[in-house]
This record gives sequence, C-alpha cells and structure tokens, in this order.
Amino acid sequence: MRSTLIALPFGLAVLLAAPTAGRAIDYPTEVVADYVLACMAANNNSAEALRQCSCSIDVLASLLSYDDYSMAETVLRMRQVRGGGEKMALFRETSFAKSTVDRLRRAQVEAEVRCFL
Repeated sequence: MRSTLIALPFGLAVLLAAPTAGRAIDYPTEVVADYVLACMAANNNSAEALRQCSCSIDVLASLLSYDDYSMAETVLRMRQVRGGGEKMALFRETSFAKSTVDRLRRAQVEAEVRCFL
C-alpha cells in the first residue's frame, strides 16, 4: 500500500505534464489566437465571447487534426480568389475539396452547439 501511495503523485504528475490530445494546444498558438480574436470580434468582444470562442477552438481541435483544419481553411481561402480558371476549380469542384470543407463545417456546427447555445 505504501508503494502505491508513493507512486500515485508521480503518476499524477506524468498525466498532468502530458499534452492533452484534441485540445487547441495541438494547434499553433498563432492559429488559436487568430481564431479566438476573429470569433470574439464577431461576438461583441465580451468576456463571454472569450469563453465561448476558446471553447469553440477546443471543440474544433478535438474533432479535426490541425492538418485537416489547415487544409479546409486553405480550400476556403482559395475559393475566394478571383479568376484562376481551371486551376481554381480544384478548390471548388473536386470531391476532396468539398469533403474537406464539409468536415470543417460539421465541426463548426458541433462547436456552436457545445459552446454558444
């Protein structure tokens, strides 16, 4: 029993020191800050918006890897480019682009439900 009590604080320390999977901490700090600031700007820059937007990026990170999030954001930004003809069709018309954005949209809806309602 005594060895268990000694090992318990060590095990707890290891768990607390390990990065939490699926949290915004897995995303680059700049991306998290950009997301939260933009979200807050769209939600009256209040303390409540800070809590909700921080929650929202955590939910997104729990549902999408950073690579998936980054791909979806890239597709969305490329869709905003004017012109480009056939080259830009890759971002608008392919099933890959559509499914990538759909995954992000579903994660955003889940974040909305969990954090804003």
